[in-house]
Amino acid sequence: MMTDRSDHIPFRKMNGLGNDFVVLDARTQSIPMNDAIAEAISNRETGIGCDQLIMIKPDATADAFMQIRNASGGEVDACGNASRCVGDILMIEKGTTSATIRTNAGKLVCERSAQADMITVDMGLPQLRWDQIPIAEEMDTRQIELQIGPIDSPLLHSPSVVNIGNPHCIFWVEDVEAYDLSSIGPMLEFHPMFPQRANISLAKVISRTEIVLKVWERGVGLTKACGSAACAVLVAAVRKNLTGRKATVHLPGGPLMIEWREEDNHVLMSGPYQYDFDGTLPIEIFSKGI
Repeated sequence: MMTDRSDHIPFRKMNGLGNDFVVLDARTQSIPMNDAIAEAISNRETGIGCDQLIMIKPDATADAFMQIRNASGGEVDACGNASRCVGDILMIEKGTTSATIRTNAGKLVCERSAQADMITVDMGLPQLRWDQIPIAEEMDTRQIELQIGPIDSPLLHSPSVVNIGNPHCIFWVEDVEAYDLSSIGPMLEFHPMFPQRANISLAKVISRTEIVLKVWERGVGLTKACGSAACAVLVAAVRKNLTGRKATVHLPGGPLMIEWREEDNHVLMSGPYQYDFDGTLPIEIFSKGI
């Protein structure tokens, strides 16, 4: 991506609808990484600041492997918005309109859309069984038994759960701004129902083709956009017959176009990406925790 210096590691800052990333290219150089290093780089006060730290690595079966760490340092399996950003880097390098990215959640296919600055990512098959998400006990994932507040008058209840690379818990509400997700989110992220924690979303269905979504992302917090959550909410809405298989999902950072394709049940996400700036990190930061 950039010229290397022996005492600094280059990075690229990018975002998808305000969901922002520090991208490191580890395909031609070895870059030490652990939870402490990722957290230090992601810190918005003392580091570069980002929602996720992305490392592009070589891969024998795809154009690249994308390793994803949340701002808290821990590794996660998927990030839809980052996939569009990395997909653009790879397509520019190859001089093509498509690229493949392998993640811990599987192989993704990115396609450049006819519309300027838009990329479509095939996010693959959603996982819908209780043990695939996972949740702590067997139940119908279209509407699980979970509530916040008094038993006879819960604040939130009966969410849907889906895994699109990450576990997602979606509460259906009339107004996504009527609840303090910054307080509810961290409590539910670590709820015993979710052995691998979960992204917590509030969703308002406007019509058969439009959904408003607000997301608390595990290991990140409130986020302007979460691509996998947008995919998850459409799948959950279709399973409850609230929308059709194509819808615009409106997030605080802007809209994503999501389709749960009927012929193969793959989820397609289309949205924009942006380059913010390039820079370098001092080599000393990569000694944290090592």
